[in-house]
Amino acid sequence: MKVSGFLLAGLAALSMAGCATRGASVDSPVLRDPEALAAAQASQATRAAWLASQADWSFAGRVAVSANGKGGSGRIDWQQTGAGYLVALSAPVTRQSWRLSGDLQSRAARLEGLEGGPREGADADRLLREATGWDIPVASMAHWARGVADPSAPAEAVEYDVEGRLRTLTQQGWRVDYLDWFAPEGAQPVMPRRMEARRQGATVKVAVDQWQLAPQ
Repeated sequence: MKVSGFLLAGLAALSMAGCATRGASVDSPVLRDPEALAAAQASQATRAAWLASQADWSFAGRVAVSANGKGGSGRIDWQQTGAGYLVALSAPVTRQSWRLSGDLQSRAARLEGLEGGPREGADADRLLREATGWDIPVASMAHWARGVADPSAPAEAVEYDVEGRLRTLTQQGWRVDYLDWFAPEGAQPVMPRRMEARRQGATVKVAVDQWQLAPQ
């Protein structure tokens, strides 16, 4: 299946525009003290419960994706309404964009903006791999981007930094590093500002400019 010229040429031209999504791997100290670690775990559980109560949310920022040496970067807008999502990626330099929409429960998805017209599939991850060559765990990213584990699978490892925030999450073969956080605001807890998800041959980096979560 032919990979979109937009994805290989347009986004590649934006590699410099995605500099803000790049950075050194996590170098903050790991929280080791048993008492402080227990407090961090309790705080994360409370935070995860609050986020689970927010059915509708969105974020805007930048994303850089690479798979087997190919990829690019651009603007990303993720809108979540219950299980439904709409992810829009735009490349200002080429004035091109694509949209991925679907449902986290059914996993079915529709990808628009590629050469040859829209494509649909029963699995969003597979649809992206076949159409673009990118390896992005869409359903898990809906959780990882908010700084929580995907509840559909066990976490293989979890680390916290000395401030009690999630530092590293390993799940389903992916290592997710949290490099920066937004401070809490009202009822809203700390939220990821910058994160990187990696596994062999694939990297997804996200830098969030703004979160929208409405307390219920």
